[in-house]
Amino acid sequence: MSVFHDEVEIEDFEYDEDTETYYYPCPCGDRFAITKEDLENGEEVATCPSCSLIVKVIYDKDEFMQGEVIAEPWQANQGC
Repeated sequence: MSVFHDEVEIEDFEYDEDTETYYYPCPCGDRFAITKEDLENGEEVATCPSCSLIVKVIYDKDEFMQGEVIAEPWQANQGC
């Protein structure tokens, strides 16, 4: 079981479009980070690369995925 330093709303994170990563200040002076891909995969733990602290990211998974297009699996035998 993980012990979270804090629980932080996704709206409180800063988003970097170039790296598609959300950042939040860590007490050690560095930043907690979690990628957009991690969030899309249901991950909710942001880690700090400089210390052992972690925070739980609070976000609505359904709202976060809104607008994402999920392609249908390709079928090998589609009447060719």
